[in-house]
Amino acid sequence: MEYKGNSWHETCFLCHRCQQPIGTKSFIPKDTGYFCVPCFEKQFAYQCCACKKAITIGGVTYQDKPWHRECFLCIGCRKQLSGQRFTSRENFPYCLECFSNLYAKKCVGCTKPITSLAGAKYISFEERQWHSECFTCMQCSVSLVGRGFLTKRDNILCTDCGREK
Repeated sequence: MEYKGNSWHETCFLCHRCQQPIGTKSFIPKDTGYFCVPCFEKQFAYQCCACKKAITIGGVTYQDKPWHRECFLCIGCRKQLSGQRFTSRENFPYCLECFSNLYAKKCVGCTKPITSLAGAKYISFEERQWHSECFTCMQCSVSLVGRGFLTKRDNILCTDCGREK
């Protein structure tokens, strides 16, 4: 076995960690030693906090912990998150869709989540929220954004509809 001007018998070229002959298998030089791939991964490679296997290429770091790209998943739907926008709650990562469905305020008008993505504006009144485009008179559907309105039980009405008997 020859490497960088040095020569060994095949049975004398040993892994620095396990002391087993490397022979013609792949090896990794580190400092003054040579390591078989499994020993190098055990001793020097980051271990994925999800699957506990060595991260040999790529990987992501979340909360100072290493993950394989394919192991970093949304806690809700299990979609891969690496390279995607995501958020977290109580240290658990969520894709934006799952987070919105689980935790965002819901619009009274359309029942869909109200998210702050793209600077979405919303109206809040008496513990209820609406998307700006959903904040309309319950009777005539005119937009109530920036206008006065009246309440009739749980209904929001424009002043014209609210005055009708």
